[in-house]
Amino acid sequence: MEPYDLVVIGSGPGGYVAAIRGAQLGMKVAIVEEDRLGGVCLNWGCIPTKAILNSAEQFDAIRSGHVPGIHVEGLEPDYGAVIDASRKAADRLNKGVGSLMKKNKIDVVMGRGRVAAVGKVAVTSGKESHELTTRNILLATGSTELILPGVDVDGERVLTSREALESRRVPGTLIVVGAGAVGLEFAYSYSAYGSSVTVIEMAEQALPGFDAEVAKALTQSFKKRGIKILTKTAFRKLAHADEGVAVTVETSKGEETLEADQILFGVGRRALTADLGLETVGVALDGGFVKTGPDFRTSVDGIWAIGDVRGGPLLAHKASEEGVAAVEFMQNERTTSLAYGLIPACIYCQPQVASVGMHEAQARDAGYDVCVGKVPYLASGKAVGTGHTEGFVKLISESKYGEILGCQIIGANATELIAEVGTAMALESTVHEIAEASHAHPTLSELIKDAALAALGRSINF
Repeated sequence: MEPYDLVVIGSGPGGYVAAIRGAQLGMKVAIVEEDRLGGVCLNWGCIPTKAILNSAEQFDAIRSGHVPGIHVEGLEPDYGAVIDASRKAADRLNKGVGSLMKKNKIDVVMGRGRVAAVGKVAVTSGKESHELTTRNILLATGSTELILPGVDVDGERVLTSREALESRRVPGTLIVVGAGAVGLEFAYSYSAYGSSVTVIEMAEQALPGFDAEVAKALTQSFKKRGIKILTKTAFRKLAHADEGVAVTVETSKGEETLEADQILFGVGRRALTADLGLETVGVALDGGFVKTGPDFRTSVDGIWAIGDVRGGPLLAHKASEEGVAAVEFMQNERTTSLAYGLIPACIYCQPQVASVGMHEAQARDAGYDVCVGKVPYLASGKAVGTGHTEGFVKLISESKYGEILGCQIIGANATELIAEVGTAMALESTVHEIAEASHAHPTLSELIKDAALAALGRSINF
């Protein structure tokens, strides 16, 4: 068989996008996938969780009477139907990735891929195995849920996000370990369907690494919904108790035990590097992740890595950008790496949270003379008219030229609104230019303009 120019191991949002970009650049490409095209994100992560969250949001809005003029007696959730809908969404996109592979004439090889040698990828499916020869190997195997020592995930009482996406049970009480994106999204969705939820987080705030003001606002919002967030609280051990679990945690006051019907762990992820043959060819690791340079080359010529497997923020859209960049480096179509400061982070609970660039404390620590333009959702006619008044937009800039350093948003559609600021930063726009750009009325996007005006001391609506 004629050698490939590129073999991608893993078909997630990094791998399949890289394969398509390679094909666009004239490469002969194969992609190797052990499970389902689309990887974890599409099948067991981003897509099904957003389907569940959307249903939870609609149910919560109607149940709480948030939608004027709609009153429903005896409203009951059908959580099994919610899970069915989330699986259908994942299945549809899985087929879509398959269609994209055919459209771009990319060979799909189903099976377990591993590096057999430089330029060689061994693929095993059941008892059968064969080898692909290639000029370049791209590792895009992603990550999996991190399991704490001594924890036995059974899918009944003890879950990670993977098991939760198939579980048709809404527990009466739930403990969530980890107040990052995964933990808070599941905390919100289960709470919306009636669970009494407690989140434990060992850091000083929910959303570690995010703007402290945003974290505080989200914590207060969750408290109003009846969700408890216990910060500076460390998980210590787990035991079964009656029909549920008993969880020992440690706080500043010592150890205590919490009980619940179920526990869900959202404490992080680990790279899928085991049994990839990396040790055979000498690919270097760093903290369990594949070590690469800014051009995504590993320590071995001809082997590259992108996405979760190489670390950094474990985000699907980051993996996609890295996939494109890595292939362009392979083909000498690119000379600069990614601008990681322009990659947004989003949490899809309600209220939504989105951030791009630096937050206020980071900007000050970096030595900037900082201007903050902060506008509440209450200043938006669209927000008031639709009843989505919770939250604010916080735009960070430097005072001399108005350079945009970052933005944090908490509130309705935050994950959509953040793209305007990211684009403005990519174009090296300033708050002056955002302030001058006309924004349609009434829209939530006006909040971005109002925040820019506020940073300039020219606030109109607040």
